[in-house]
Amino acid sequence: MALSRPRNTNRRDPEFRDFVVPAGVNVHQGGLAVLDATGAPKPGSTALNLTAVGMFTESAGPGETVRVRRGCFSFANSATDPVDATSVGKDVFIVDDETVAKTNGANTRSIAGKCFALDAQGVWVIVG
Repeated sequence: MALSRPRNTNRRDPEFRDFVVPAGVNVHQGGLAVLDATGAPKPGSTALNLTAVGMFTESAGPGETVRVRRGCFSFANSATDPVDATSVGKDVFIVDDETVAKTNGANTRSIAGKCFALDAQGVWVIVG
């Protein structure tokens, strides 16, 4: 049904999301944040079926709430499967919570996000 009067519409900022860290997991500020197949937040790692959602804005342990920010972040470039200029605009893949690679590692890595740029700081990746 269409509005017939003004409505107070709730709003959320899509740049930030909060998650509860599961048992046995610790996350670190600045690390690549992923969700596993159950929707639990974890540090990025070489594994399949992970969904990259952003960067942890703080460190947290089991049972604590952690904030994740989506955006464009600089991560380390893989020494063995380096991202290069041909990767700009394409998917890059998770090695760990601070490193990305050019390929999916023979179907062993999940997508980190889109490569935005490369520079002396590392690989800039649009995540989340």
